Amino acid sequence: MNGWIAAATALLVCGAAPAACGAATGPVRRRVPAQNLATTLLSLVFLLLAQGYGRPAYTDPALVLSVLGPAGTLLAVRLLADRLADRPPRPRTLLALTALTYAAVPAVVLPLCAATGPGRALVKLLVIGVLLVLGSRVAARAVTAAVTTGHGRTGPAEGMSDG
Repeated sequence: MNGWIAAATALLVCGAAPAACGAATGPVRRRVPAQNLATTLLSLVFLLLAQGYGRPAYTDPALVLSVLGPAGTLLAVRLLADRLADRPPRPRTLLALTALTYAAVPAVVLPLCAATGPGRALVKLLVIGVLLVLGSRVAARAVTAAVTTGHGRTGPAEGMSDG
């Protein structure tokens, strides 16, 4: 076992597993931000495993998660906007999770860039890092917007029916 695999294991056990547990159980106000954090941390785990095992193909699941993770969070926010407006997440929790993402992504991606060296793999790592940070920002802003507006209490959300 090398340092990259040890870091991936630590991130998986200490970060991604608790975030996934938070996304699977509990109130909606905890599930939505935890889902976004879980996808971000899993992407970072895949990047670390790709370097640890010397398998560049493992970066592809990280790229897919960096795109689909925030999209899933946006979908959850859209579907659960009324519940989020009724019982919003604590602002400090949202701020802490966003700050954790902003700290974790460069802490993992930059050493991987240094180990990878110049080339196509470096560009891919940087794109994944940028997507993770921007996706986290967009998802946090969407949760905040859902808290302040909801879908309105007069009828179903746009594009949704009662039946």
